[in-house]
Amino acid sequence: MASASPRRRMMLEPLGYTLDVRPADIDETPLPGEVPEVYALRVAQEKVASAPSPALAADTVVHLDGEIFGKPADAAHAARMLRALSGREHLVTSAFALRVGDALITRAVTTKVRFRALSDAEISGYIATGEPMDKAGAYGIQGVGGFLVATIDGSYSNVVGLPLAELLDELTRLGLPAPFTMEAKTS
Repeated sequence: MASASPRRRMMLEPLGYTLDVRPADIDETPLPGEVPEVYALRVAQEKVASAPSPALAADTVVHLDGEIFGKPADAAHAARMLRALSGREHLVTSAFALRVGDALITRAVTTKVRFRALSDAEISGYIATGEPMDKAGAYGIQGVGGFLVATIDGSYSNVVGLPLAELLDELTRLGLPAPFTMEAKTS
């Protein structure tokens, strides 16, 4: 897996997949005018290109009105993102690239997420937990940040960082092992 994301590991390992994690070192700066889905697909493809086959890479972006919300640089940046998302619907796009031999499969999945209207105290308190600092859009739906979310329309696992149903469909299509067909190993 060409990703250091602990959340992606936590989704795949319980299904029985043993992962060799080799994070890719690439520049993840969006290109001028790059739309969110194209950006996520490009980053996933660049990550997977650096890993031995079979390889999986993914990238998740939060976007609002076409603007990509990456990982916050600091607490003030996280607060600006959370204020922008407060009480509004935004999109979360996760793209994955799966390479097996010469075959490369890419796919992007988008989920609609609506935040509750947040108070300044809620935003400050959430940032103080430290959770927002390594997450696109400055929140993690699977953790404390779940309190921010009023509704989702689409894949929950996609918002966490990996659209599992779509990935498992592609693994099956390529003839790779299905979940629970190999012995799970934990580290």
